[in-house]
Amino acid sequence: MENQRSVVDGLRFVVRAFVYAVLGGAALLAIATVVSVLGPTLALDLYTPPVAAWWTVFTAITVQGVPFLLLGTVVSAAIGAFVPERVFTRLLPRNQALAVPLAGAAGVVLPGCECASVPVAGSLMRRGVAPAAALAFLLSAPAINPVVLVATSIAFPAQPEMVLGRLVASLATAVVMGWLWARFGKEEWLRLPQRHAPEARGIKAFGAGLQHDFLHAGGFLVLGAAAAATFNIVVPRSVLDVFTGSAWLSVLLLAVLAVVLCVCSEADAFVAASLSGFSPTARLAFMVVGPMVDLKLIALQAGTFGRAFAVRFSAVTWVVAVMSSVLVGWWLL
Repeated sequence: MENQRSVVDGLRFVVRAFVYAVLGGAALLAIATVVSVLGPTLALDLYTPPVAAWWTVFTAITVQGVPFLLLGTVVSAAIGAFVPERVFTRLLPRNQALAVPLAGAAGVVLPGCECASVPVAGSLMRRGVAPAAALAFLLSAPAINPVVLVATSIAFPAQPEMVLGRLVASLATAVVMGWLWARFGKEEWLRLPQRHAPEARGIKAFGAGLQHDFLHAGGFLVLGAAAAATFNIVVPRSVLDVFTGSAWLSVLLLAVLAVVLCVCSEADAFVAASLSGFSPTARLAFMVVGPMVDLKLIALQAGTFGRAFAVRFSAVTWVVAVMSSVLVGWWLL
């Protein structure tokens, strides 16, 4: 019996190796054929200035976002592995109307960008925090933390009203969106992140959560960065000059550019300061919208909470952020 089993196992191994060899050889042959035919054409295309510019923008966005994404996933994994669920239920009021502004103000403690806020918000939901409060934190954390406010003050020297305007408009947007979700949000729109196994605690749970969240969110970060880089090489810069003459069009234009350019919240103030041809309110809108709604953030939200949530939440957030920027700009600027 043992000899027969050995013979059968050997035959299976030979057949499997033969199949793999045939398939692998066919695949290599197909690749070699494509490369030999299209190689010269692809070589010419890949070394053009637009492609070089695409790679530059793509690499810049990815490299800029990965450290803060890692920071967020570390915090997320630490919350899931070491912080008991009862801590959050005790810190935040059960009344969502009160929990939302408190969670929005708590965003000041996370020195990261929007890449970091998504996994942290997902972890908060897994730990029992109301989605409305977690979403308020998601929006406020990358916009009102000390690093961002200091960077804004450096980018706009002798203009403290710009720093105050960013703080007020961003916090107002986060709180309003939290309240709107608490009032109108539906459970079927939000795919809650799955809980880790209840018995998984400590260092092992931390490592597993860090690996899962970073790899999962990193793929969507790369997808958003690729979309932003494509926009940068497709839209001519001369088109942007058409909108600088209108106050309203300039606000809308920079609000849209904030979505597609995907500039990290620690650096967007310097980009806004360089746009001297636009009004202060338009530049404020650029800084308020960017950390809350951009392509890579939409992709991260879709991967974490579902596409139905990301589309609805991002669209409404964009409108609320623009309105808050206009109101605060009219008041302060």
